[in-house]
Amino acid sequence: MRQKGDILLVSCYELGHQPLGLAMPLGFFEAAGFRPDVLDVSREALDPTRLARARMAAICTPMHTALRLGVQVAARLRQVNPAAHLCFHGLYAALNADHLLREAADSILAGECEESLVDLARALERGEDLSSVAGLRLPGGAPSPILRRLSFVTPRREGLRPLSEYAALEEDGRTRLAGYVEASRGCLHLCRHCPIPPVYGGRFFVVPKDRVLEDIGRQAEMGATHITFGDPDFLNGPGHSLPIVREMHLRFPALTFDCTAKIEHLRRHYVLLPELKELGCLFVVSAVESLNDTVLGILEKGHRRQDVEAVLSDFQSAGLALRPTLLPFTPWSSLDDFQDLLDFVEDRDLVGCVDPVQFSVRLLVPPGSRLLDDPALARRLGDLVPASFSHSWVHEDERMERLHRLVSAQVEHSAHLEENPEQTFVRIREIHSRVRGGSRDEARTAPPPILPKRTPRLTESWFC
Repeated sequence: MRQKGDILLVSCYELGHQPLGLAMPLGFFEAAGFRPDVLDVSREALDPTRLARARMAAICTPMHTALRLGVQVAARLRQVNPAAHLCFHGLYAALNADHLLREAADSILAGECEESLVDLARALERGEDLSSVAGLRLPGGAPSPILRRLSFVTPRREGLRPLSEYAALEEDGRTRLAGYVEASRGCLHLCRHCPIPPVYGGRFFVVPKDRVLEDIGRQAEMGATHITFGDPDFLNGPGHSLPIVREMHLRFPALTFDCTAKIEHLRRHYVLLPELKELGCLFVVSAVESLNDTVLGILEKGHRRQDVEAVLSDFQSAGLALRPTLLPFTPWSSLDDFQDLLDFVEDRDLVGCVDPVQFSVRLLVPPGSRLLDDPALARRLGDLVPASFSHSWVHEDERMERLHRLVSAQVEHSAHLEENPEQTFVRIREIHSRVRGGSRDEARTAPPPILPKRTPRLTESWFC
């Protein structure tokens, strides 16, 4: 007889929101008659008793931070329950499969893998050959992300930590409970620094409209008054995503939302911005990354600086806020680029729209990255560092390395003090000026004006 907790689903970190990496597989398992236990180690301590009773543990690793925490969970699990089957699943599990299968995992799943997670549990329960599980990578096997559409179920959120323990929407000095859904998974695009293309290869899969709306409704019942659409790109399929938010607005007219979309798509679909605003969109996150067209070209972002400027004008006309994410530190970026970025953010009144952590983001080059094929990067790239699950690299200009260290330390210190982003921005400017060793920045050392109305934001910063 199946016992509660025979299967343990683990989430380590999902950008501060209640983890869909638990809710979605939980729905699949319960539909199949299993009774998994769920553990979000970003919000609760590891309980040795729960680890000890698991016959199978599935650790969700959709991002780099989650993977680094996940291997710590795996090590603890091995100590208290060495017989348990340990499966890592998600984007970063796929990228780091070789290392994980040597050091931490019994198997790896990636792509559209929830049905295979259930099949793995069945095979273990029956003592069957695991090689029959679709897409399952075992030691010595080849990677095979699952790229077929699932028969989706509605995510199950009963048993998860309450929404009040996760990132909230901050607006006009007040906070509101925020929920999280995905209307699609994967991405059409092949940005070279992104972890999605090596796994999905330019494909994306929609989640049925009714399933998404049912999940939204359940989170609204839990108290959510704002919904984050966490799709890698909400406008990959506007014919799918727009009907969802239209219906959401009809059913729950008080709900607001945010989403993520490429600059390229926002430029192409600018006519949709007023409708998004009318339907309750408060802001859109977009990976601007850089204002240097050469860097954008290397990353194959699909946009140029002039596109960013055009999109900002379109957003201003529509009365919508754009919250850019940035990648200031790459092997091809310069001190001048950083100066240009700071000037642009200030001149376009974006200081309140850019979380300070964005000024410290450094290029991550994991195994499988499309950047590894770039000859221009080869001479700057170091070895794969197993502990960090990425290749090391050092900028040719030592000042850029120093700038990164100082900005990162300042951002962390300012966050600890809960300093307002305008003041942190001024401090970052001062750091840049010192590292540069010149006076070009002196005219801009006065604090930018405090915005009378802070741009709506989530209380946990988004970055990849």
